[in-house]
Amino acid sequence: MRDQALFDKIDLHLIRVLHTVLTERSVSRAAIRLGMYQPAVSAALKKLRGLSGDPLLVRSGAGMVPTDAGVRMIEPSASILRAAESLFSDARGFEPATARQTFRIAASDYLDPLFLPQLVARIKQQAPHCLIEIHPLSAESDYRTRLAQGEVDVVIGNWPTPPDDLHLGRLFGDEVVCMVARDHPAVRRDSKGDWDVASWLAAEHIAPTPTHPGARGVIDDHLDSLGLQRNITARCPHFGLIPSMVASSLLVLTTGRQYCERYADKLPVKILKCPIEFPRMMYYQLWHERTHASTSAKWLRECVRSVAAALRKLPP
Repeated sequence: MRDQALFDKIDLHLIRVLHTVLTERSVSRAAIRLGMYQPAVSAALKKLRGLSGDPLLVRSGAGMVPTDAGVRMIEPSASILRAAESLFSDARGFEPATARQTFRIAASDYLDPLFLPQLVARIKQQAPHCLIEIHPLSAESDYRTRLAQGEVDVVIGNWPTPPDDLHLGRLFGDEVVCMVARDHPAVRRDSKGDWDVASWLAAEHIAPTPTHPGARGVIDDHLDSLGLQRNITARCPHFGLIPSMVASSLLVLTTGRQYCERYADKLPVKILKCPIEFPRMMYYQLWHERTHASTSAKWLRECVRSVAAALRKLPP
C-alpha cells in the first residue's frame, strides 16, 4: 500500500521538473527551460526530495551536482517523458496544426545562417502550438548520449564520416572555399595566380573550436591525410562571429561556399578558390533508433530536409 500511496503523489509534471533540474544542474536554469518561476521549481524539488528521501541535487563549489540517487533517476525520468509524449500522439497520428509537444534540435552553427531561422519559421507556421528548443553542438555536448536519452530529437551538422550507430539523412553538399578580407594579400596573389598551396598553408587561419573532444573538423582531418598542417592562429566557438573577424583582419576562413556567400554582400570580404582540393563538405541530420518510427519525429525530419533543399535554390 505504501508504494501505491507514493505513486499516487507523483504526476508527469513532477517527473519533468525532476529530469530538467537534474540535467540542467541548476534550479534557475531549469525554471527558464520549463517556463516556470524559480520558487515554483524550488517547491517541486522540495516535494521530490520528500518523496525520494534524498537531496537529489547538492551544492558542489560554485555549482550543483546530482547525488548518486539523482544520477540514477535521469534516464528513467527521460524514458517516462518520452513514453508520455508519444503515448497518444503516435497512436492517433501526428497533426501539426493541433499538436502540442516539444521539438529539440541540436545544430552546428557551421550551417547556412539562414537555415535555423527558416526551420523555426516552418515549424511554427505548420505546428503553431509546438515548442522548439535549439541546442548547440559544443565540446561539452555528447550528442550520441543526448539522442539516446531523448534530450534532443535530431542533430544537424557536417562530419567527414558520419557515425554508423545512428540513422542519418543527407541534406546537401558544399564546395570548400576561402573567405578573406577584401584587402587581404591573398586577393592580390589570387589575381596574379600566386595564391598557391604554400601561401595558403603559411597564411593565418581561423578555425572553429571542435564540437566534441578529439574532433579536428573536416578541413584538418583532410589535411592530416595529406600530411599537411595549416597555421591556425585563432579559434572561436561561435561560428557566426567568424566572418566579422575575417573582415577586419588577415585571417583566412576555409569552409563551405554556401555559408560564405551569405556574408559576401554584408561584409567587406572576398571568396577565393582554395588552392588545396577538398572533398565536398557533407551536411546530415542524425537521429536515434528510438524516434525512427515516430510520426512526429518523421514530420520534423521532413521539415529539416525540405528547408535545406529550399536554401540550395536561393541566390547568394
